[in-house]
Amino acid sequence: QVQLVESGGGLVQAGGSLRLSCAASGRTLSADTLAWFRQAPGKEREFVASIRWNTGYTYYEDSVKGRFTISRDNAKNTVYLQMNSLKPEDTAVYYCAAGNRPWMPDGMSAKYSYWGQGTQVTVSS
Repeated sequence: QVQLVESGGGLVQAGGSLRLSCAASGRTLSADTLAWFRQAPGKEREFVASIRWNTGYTYYEDSVKGRFTISRDNAKNTVYLQMNSLKPEDTAVYYCAAGNRPWMPDGMSAKYSYWGQGTQVTVSS
């Protein structure tokens, strides 16, 4: 079992920055992929970014490339999402996820067995 707790959401003006954190506890994550998804009101949940815990390999959804950075701190068992140049369309509940199904693509929700409770990010124009 893995427990995930997100933090760091809030209200920010367009062009601003936020850093989300996802603290993981439970079993070791060495073989897992950790990811961030988001869900805006009335829309489906969508993939944002992922990182392989053992290699650090990262993957991003096109609309956040160059603006968002996913990283991990192995000692703290924590994954971060640094979000810069935020836009109103980035407004959503952001969820952290962990999974160990390497045959599935990172952008697929079914890859991930564990999910956090979500943290709200609101970007005002």
